[in-house]
Amino acid sequence: MIALDITTILAITALNLFAVSAVLPMVMGKHISTSARYVQGSLVAQASGWACIVGAEFAFDMPLSVLAMACGSLSNYLLFLALRGWLGSRPWRWLLQVACIALPVGYALSYQHYAVRVGWANLWLGLQLLLVARACLWPSVPWGTNWRYLLLGCYTVVAMFTFSRGILGAFYTPLYPSFTTPHPINLLAQLVTNLCMPLTTVALMVAWRREAEHKLQTQANTDTLTNLLNRRGLEKASTQLIAQAQRQHWPLTVMMLDLDHFKRVNDLHGHEVGDRALKLFANVVRATLRDSDVASRIGGEEFALLLPQTDEAGAILLDKRLRQLLIKQSTRALGWPLNYSAGLVLCHTSASNALESALHQADLAMYEAKHRGRGQLCTTSTDPSWLTETHPTVKK
Repeated sequence: MIALDITTILAITALNLFAVSAVLPMVMGKHISTSARYVQGSLVAQASGWACIVGAEFAFDMPLSVLAMACGSLSNYLLFLALRGWLGSRPWRWLLQVACIALPVGYALSYQHYAVRVGWANLWLGLQLLLVARACLWPSVPWGTNWRYLLLGCYTVVAMFTFSRGILGAFYTPLYPSFTTPHPINLLAQLVTNLCMPLTTVALMVAWRREAEHKLQTQANTDTLTNLLNRRGLEKASTQLIAQAQRQHWPLTVMMLDLDHFKRVNDLHGHEVGDRALKLFANVVRATLRDSDVASRIGGEEFALLLPQTDEAGAILLDKRLRQLLIKQSTRALGWPLNYSAGLVLCHTSASNALESALHQADLAMYEAKHRGRGQLCTTSTDPSWLTETHPTVKK
């Protein structure tokens, strides 16, 4: 039976990681997210760490070993940052930072004491791995969860073997006198690491692809100028809001807003200034709305708002805040005040065409506001009779 050579296993691990690191940028391309860049950097750092460990067996033992610990720490921290970019803020970042600094520093200071440095290194490395594994958990993301569970499992298993190797070296030093000692735990740890390496790469590739798919879907549902939802995105977002409002018996208010005299802005100041005005208006809307509210640009200078758990009185207050902030911000940024006409209606969530009907009524109310002189809000409750009347077209 052929005995397994730890140094050979380590060399193969490093070569495999370098190969993946070299191929990954070609597969991903140039235009990728920051998280994907962190993943690439993490793999390069990990490959460099294993290469340093192999090199330390032949020359420059201490500096290469310390550098290996630093590369391993950097690899784990970059992967944590990648997960943070994909999943949002992750807990215990400060502890990971401490672990990433403590590992190479303590390893260097205790290098002359084998049992101490082995126990120290594997303790902090195992903790790093567990913190990365923890970062795979909550909250859920729009582009799937299976890749997170695979990453969680791999990093947890490797962390357990890392702790085991640390205990072996610290407390049973004669059984594990060097990193290349073919002890069963060490052999199994290296084999598991080699097994988990392609699995974690697959998980990260799936995450990157799901992220790219999600971005494409987001772009398809987003207005490119204002970064608000477009009409398609509004329809998708309304499905859940309407269902929830009906189930919880919540009021759902729909507002239509149209910037006043916008054609005049383009004619007098040019379309570039007109685009600036639209972006400014979108920013003011975002600053005014709650996280649960939905804003959409449905065409030209027309916008729609969906306001869950908001009755007519609440929507009127929101309109006042929005209008005041818009006038203030536009006067400062553009040199003149922007204003808008608005229509408001309570959505009948039980109707089969709830959104379409509400938008139609809110649109009629908005045109009535324009007919009455612009710069104001009309609701269906203040004077509902005109909704059933035929109105002359009001030019914007």
